[in-house]
Amino acid sequence: MSEIHRIICGNVNCYIIENGTNGILVDTGKKEFFDRVIESCKSYRVRLLVLTHAHFDHAENAERISDALGIPIGMNENDCNLIQSNSNQALYAKTILGKVVLSVSLKEFSARPMPEFKPNVFLRNDDSLSDYGVDARIISLPGHTDGSIGIDVEQKHLIVGDALMNMVYPTVSMLYHNRETMLESARKISKIGNRTIYFGHGRPVLNKQWVK
Repeated sequence: MSEIHRIICGNVNCYIIENGTNGILVDTGKKEFFDRVIESCKSYRVRLLVLTHAHFDHAENAERISDALGIPIGMNENDCNLIQSNSNQALYAKTILGKVVLSVSLKEFSARPMPEFKPNVFLRNDDSLSDYGVDARIISLPGHTDGSIGIDVEQKHLIVGDALMNMVYPTVSMLYHNRETMLESARKISKIGNRTIYFGHGRPVLNKQWVK
């Protein structure tokens, strides 16, 4: 039986999925939290780094962690253009809070160029992670970015990256590259059924109807 360990990196969450023998690291946090993430990984045999998407707050440490742990980097191919620049997929917001978060995010995109890295594994919808020792599969959740993905663990836990957010309250993603696609991904999450939802930002909650 797998367990999900949350690594709080400021306002961003990273996760370790582990089953007592093997582990997968999900996202990396910002560079300021490199040591915290590495320290958290020491208790587990981490075999893969999965990026839910390639925004710098989730992927800034990808190359350093891959090198330090000797593990491959997996992500969806549709986010590769974000490695060159996080501005390559324009972001939008509708709510007042979303627009505040967007303003801060765009400033950080300009101030903090993404350290370049090369993914080793391209992950697609329904790909199994069993080769890395964990009973989990990839679920495609585009909208926040073109290549956003989630990880469905043993049909009990669902790590969603920024496909949903819980910065102040649990909701659909406040920032999106494509709003309609983002809403469709939120509907997809609802249809999956009984899961604990693990966000890229905020505390876990039980799955629910995200779009009315």
